[in-house]
Amino acid sequence: MQVLRGFILVGLVALLFSCSNDDNGGITSVPPRLLSEVVEEDAAALQEYLSTHFYNYEDFENPPADFDYRIVLDTIADENADKTALIDRPELQSITLSVDSEDFNLDGGETVDHTMYFLTAREGSGGSPTVADSTFLRYDGSLLNGSLFDATSTHVWQYLPFTLRGYREGVSRLNTGDEVVVNPDGTTSISNAGAGVMFLPSGLGYFNSAREGIPPYSPLIFKIEVGLYIEDTDYDNDGVPSILEDVDGDGDVTNDNTDEDQERSSGLLFLANHLDDDDDQDGTPTREEIIIDALGNLTFPDGDGDGIPDYLDRDNP
Repeated sequence: MQVLRGFILVGLVALLFSCSNDDNGGITSVPPRLLSEVVEEDAAALQEYLSTHFYNYEDFENPPADFDYRIVLDTIADENADKTALIDRPELQSITLSVDSEDFNLDGGETVDHTMYFLTAREGSGGSPTVADSTFLRYDGSLLNGSLFDATSTHVWQYLPFTLRGYREGVSRLNTGDEVVVNPDGTTSISNAGAGVMFLPSGLGYFNSAREGIPPYSPLIFKIEVGLYIEDTDYDNDGVPSILEDVDGDGDVTNDNTDEDQERSSGLLFLANHLDDDDDQDGTPTREEIIIDALGNLTFPDGDGDGIPDYLDRDNP
């Protein structure tokens, strides 16, 4: 199951109403819960988990000869009673992001801050991808109860805007490795790859939308090893790196669609700028309305001087 791919469609397929049997055997519509209500429950659940669990930090501090640099999470109890809780580890970071109810196609007009947690267990030796880059990584995802819902056995390519918002934010905090290594058994690995684990509230995951193995309103855990990435990924090949298609500067390229009105009136598929090779729908491809010099430097002409670059300006003569 590839639960991370195709996230740009989540808003189109989110479950707006769940159903339950009433006392008369009929069906009762239950509206989605409010972001502001669920976020408090998720915050408490994440705090409880971080306070009662640890990771194999001792292996990372003094790696055994055969250590595979995989993160292992366990409960602080019995023979592990003296371990340091995740919440007390100095490498644990918190990241706060604003979430709009419309991100999940919900009514209510809410904008609610959600806090996720991220821990770097191993610093990679390479560069760090942005939230809009294609990244070569391996991961596994689980619920707080330890139930595994998805995993890759080897590294796979992921275009991060097609993944969960919290997930791509966490991946962008890791550095990559430096080279592909062919192991004696024929498998491959990435030397000096970054490894980390993230803990997401449901508002930075699937929120009210159920997935196989993931009930609605589930906080999520992802363990990640980032191997390689494509710097300045240009997914739509329009000459503008995907990260620069974040017109409103909120760190999320999936909600920037300059020509949405034109797409709507023409009955076209809505495409965010990072997926659209004509960002203003004027019939001239974006690549022909920008300048790329011999060194790869970008310039964005503004022919009519209105402060809007030509490739985003449908009214430019």
